Order: sequence, then C-alpha cells, then structure tokens
Amino acid sequence: MDDFVSIEKSVVVLGCVYLSWKIIKHIWSFLIVEKEPVTVLVTGAAGQIGYALVPMIARGAMLGPDQPVIIHMLDISPAAEALNGVKMELVDASFPLLKGVVATTDVVEACNGVNIAVMVGGFPRKEGMERKDVMSKNVSIYKAQASALEKHAAPDCKVLVVANPANTNALILKEFAPSIPDKNITCLTRLDHNRALGQISEKLNVHVGDVRNVIIWGNHSSTQYPDANHATVNTVNGDKLVPELVGDDKWLKTEFIATVQQRGAAIIKARKLSSALSAASSACDHIRDWVLGTPKGNWVSMGVYSDGSYGIPAGLIYSFPVTCDKGEWSIVQGLKIDEFSREKMDATAKELMEEKSLAYSCLN
Repeated sequence: MDDFVSIEKSVVVLGCVYLSWKIIKHIWSFLIVEKEPVTVLVTGAAGQIGYALVPMIARGAMLGPDQPVIIHMLDISPAAEALNGVKMELVDASFPLLKGVVATTDVVEACNGVNIAVMVGGFPRKEGMERKDVMSKNVSIYKAQASALEKHAAPDCKVLVVANPANTNALILKEFAPSIPDKNITCLTRLDHNRALGQISEKLNVHVGDVRNVIIWGNHSSTQYPDANHATVNTVNGDKLVPELVGDDKWLKTEFIATVQQRGAAIIKARKLSSALSAASSACDHIRDWVLGTPKGNWVSMGVYSDGSYGIPAGLIYSFPVTCDKGEWSIVQGLKIDEFSREKMDATAKELMEEKSLAYSCLN
C-alpha cells in the first residue's frame, strides 16, 4: 500500500511539473516579440561580392541570428536579368530571417527606407584609364546614390562603402548626403584588418581567433599601413605582444606590410578574379561590430571621418582603430606612435589628400 501511495505522489508531482512547464511556455510565447526587420541595401548586388554577401546577410552573419532582414538589391540596367536571378536564389534558399527581397535598377526604390546601406557597386579601373577618368565615373555614381539616400533612406541610416576608391567614394557620398551624420558614413578596411590577422596567425602558427588588435591606418590602397605594434596573441601564459612573439622586426616592417597591402592583387593573380568571399565576409564583420559592439578589450579597423586624431587631417575618411558600442564607433586614443609608423601614416594621409583634391576637381 505504501508503495502505491508513493507512486501516486510521484505521478502527481510529475503532472504538476508538466502543467507548470506548459503554463510557463504559454506565457513565454506572449513575452517573446520578434524584432522588426532591418532593411539592408546592397548596391552592385549582381556582382561577385554582392552574390557572396546577400546570403550572408540573409543567414544572420551581419546582424545576428535573431534579426529579421529585408534586402534591397540595386544594380545597373544591363545586370537586371542577373539581379533577378540572385533574387530567385534567395527565395529558393528559404532563409528564415529573410522577410522580403527587392531587386531593382531604380536607385530611389532601392534606397527607400533603408537602415543600412552597403555600397558595393562602383566603376572599376580598366586598362588604359587614367586615375581621373575612374574618379570622375565614381564621383557621378556616388553623387546620384548619395542624393537618393539623402531623400529616401531612414534618418539613422548607416553606410558602408566597399567599392574602390572606397575612402574617397565615402567622402563624396558624405558631401551629397549632408543630413546623414558624419559618423554614419564609413568605408571598408576590415578586409585588410582580417588579412593582417591571418598573416600573423600563420606566422606564429596560432589560431586567428587568438590574435587581436592589429591596425590598418589610412587608405584602402597599396599605401595603407598594417600595424602590428599593439597587436596581441592570447597564449597559455596570457596576452603577449605580437612583436615579442614574432621576434623579427624586419619581417613586420617589410614582408608583413607588403603581403597585406598586395593581397588583393595576389588573389586576382591566383583566381583571375578579385576577392569576393573575403570582402563579403569582412563587410558583415564591419556592420556586425558597428551595430552590435566590439568585444571588450578588442578594437577593429574602420575607415571613418577623421576628427584630427593622431595628427591626421580632419575631413578625410581614414582608417583608424575603433571600438564600437550601442551603434556608435569611437577612435582608440593614446596609442604610442613610433617614427616608422608616423612616416607610414602620413604617407597614406597624403595620398588621401591627393585623391580628395582629384575627386573635388571632378565635381567642377
């Protein structure tokens, strides 16, 4: 009899637990509210980078695994059919986070209500073209797209320029979208930052996730300065400075810098095509850290509007080390700059000043 009573009590307890779980689950279903979708614009979406980028956005690599998105894709009229093919593939992939897709050649439709704009489209330099010819083409493109963003994007729209010359394209966009805050217009140097992390991880035979705080200073060009002086590696004995672990100052000042600077060209030589996968992944990294924040103790490289920090002329879009929190970036201050670094930082700033002058001459 006692055994029967014991079993009966156990059944009652289990029944109560199950009923409580069902009640909690029911209440929780009302408390969980799905986030509003974020509208992300990708220009040049039918191209290589765009084709790699849009599924990453749809899968949550850019804004997180719980953030629904609507993707607006823009390209030129000759690419309209290919662009529609990309849209078809996005539909076929059945991404749970993807709440809508717009594929268009109309810049106004593309920019309408966007919260984040990733500007991949641009005019590439072709054989025989002078720098001014390329600059003139891109000035026209970014002037038109900036005007559309100015009039039709969300007031807090965040902009990432990927197309080269990225820093100066971003500057032109800022010029013609004056209502978008200066701090909301950036350019991509995260690809170079990630390349620098990769080179150090291979040199030291450590996991790339254990390397942090490299810096890309300046222009997204062959004058950029990849700086490992402040970078660290997480070891079993704590964080160690990269220069101490490498123990080869010559490599850090020559081969390391040159490899990162010329990595894009090396990939073109190997693939016969430019970097697409790594560029798309880096664009996701850039936006994700900007929106969701950088891990404590980490900084990343972003092309941002210079405020004069580290003696860099104000008014340039220049790559600095930054931390991000609550959707805002801040330039890391107080880093020691040696003579070698000063020379490299000033050289890339000089190139950006020349590009700025060239771009503004194309406006007249």
